[in-house]
Amino acid sequence: MTPIIVRTREELAEVRSEVKGTLAFVPTMGALHEGHRSLIRQARQGADTVVVSIFVNPLQFGPDEDLDRYPRTLPADLEMCAAEGADIVFTPPRSEIYPDEPRVTVDSGPMGEIVEGAARPGHFDGMLTVVLKLLNLVRPDVAIFGEKDAQQLAMIRRMVADLNVPVEIAAAPTVREPDGLALSSRNRYLTDRERGTALALSRALAAGAHAAGAGPEAVLAAANAVLDEATAADPPLHLDYLVLVDPATFTPITPSHAGRAVLAVAGRVGATHLIDNVPLHFPEES
Repeated sequence: MTPIIVRTREELAEVRSEVKGTLAFVPTMGALHEGHRSLIRQARQGADTVVVSIFVNPLQFGPDEDLDRYPRTLPADLEMCAAEGADIVFTPPRSEIYPDEPRVTVDSGPMGEIVEGAARPGHFDGMLTVVLKLLNLVRPDVAIFGEKDAQQLAMIRRMVADLNVPVEIAAAPTVREPDGLALSSRNRYLTDRERGTALALSRALAAGAHAAGAGPEAVLAAANAVLDEATAADPPLHLDYLVLVDPATFTPITPSHAGRAVLAVAGRVGATHLIDNVPLHFPEES
């Protein structure tokens, strides 16, 4: 099946007006990989119509980040969308999403200034702004995001709740490469040696998860032991953060915490910024 390709808001509104039944939406920045494929598949399972957007959002890139070199692979992306049964692909130019320099944007608040937000100031303001714009344009019943971007997922859920946006936010599990590295469009930047260092991120999460039975402090100690070795590697991992947080607020949990948590890590290898996380559950003390 060949999806309908639309590039303007007017074209999107026209095809949207003809949609019947449940509409699921998968927003992306392109350079699609198996992780995106899993999002489209999940959308396809529960909806009558699937819309995928491909738009590299300039608002969520800082001045020293990789907006200009972010991979653009539209022909391959469209092939993947077709293979997975997407009905509509929205591929707007920047002028369609931002006809003028935006004067009103979404403020991500205190949650946008911690963890990934501290490492990338302004990132979540830009991300939430474009997500809200896309939700308003597509008007989906459900929008699907990957758990790999756990703080992004938490903030979108918070925005939707706080601003009464009529959409269900669904999550899809993180997809990993055979060596454990979380799939990311930025993985293609890594040299073979840099990739070897980057694997410390997923190894640290696995070590932390293995120690979960001993409590939060043991989790952090086990993960840090792996990361300490990587920071001394050649090339080194430049650690941005390793945190054990509440999945809804991304604030640190206490040593006596019981219930769900997220162990999240981020760092740079060479010029490439990588993030990863693993969900955990700490049982009530008997």
